[in-house]
Amino acid sequence: MLAPREERGMVQAREKVELKASRRQVLGKAVKRLRRQGLTPANIYGKGIESLAIQVPTHDLRHLLRHAGRHEIVYLQVDGQEERPCFIRAIQKDPISDELLHVDFQQVSLTEKVRLEVPLHLVGEAPAADRYGAMVLQLLDVVLVEGLPTALPPFIEVDLSRLEAPDSVIHVSDLQPPPGVVILTDPEAVVARAIVEAAPAEEEEAAAEEVAPAEVEVVRSRREEEEEEEEG
Repeated sequence: MLAPREERGMVQAREKVELKASRRQVLGKAVKRLRRQGLTPANIYGKGIESLAIQVPTHDLRHLLRHAGRHEIVYLQVDGQEERPCFIRAIQKDPISDELLHVDFQQVSLTEKVRLEVPLHLVGEAPAADRYGAMVLQLLDVVLVEGLPTALPPFIEVDLSRLEAPDSVIHVSDLQPPPGVVILTDPEAVVARAIVEAAPAEEEEAAAEEVAPAEVEVVRSRREEEEEEEEG
């Protein structure tokens, strides 16, 4: 179940993501049978808790990954018990069929700060693109943040309107995290830059070819003058 989003300027507010699961009795290679039944084997682990083997409906899990991703808190409800706030820490897939093989969930405390990499999304338009034909180059696509689990955003938006001239840049320090969240990535790291392409190599070579004959012609004329002087 996904709750409505709330806008926070340059930061996208978190949705509440809920997922139902059940305890898993099938272990080892026998989990292949679970996958044929439409269930994905998974585990829950975390600080101060005992690891728990669970199984999740594959359809629900794929929906979660498609619409929420790995940077959301997932409220796991196992066998109808109290919800467990978790982050997805590892996803195993078949490299050929893309079948979900296994998922690891890390349970967290909502009252303790955690560190998490949050993706960056470029939004808006760069004035340098219209004025100077510049291209926007994204050099950083995630930042490391720290905060309470409920305060961490699923992603942070990067406002391209700051790129007003060629070679203008957006630094990590220009990003706006939500209240209670600190960005740990180097504040001087460049997130995006406006660049203007240089002249194509073909044009430079053509220009060089146009200059070369004149230089050769001058050399020849000097040799001819020297030969004429010797003959004279």
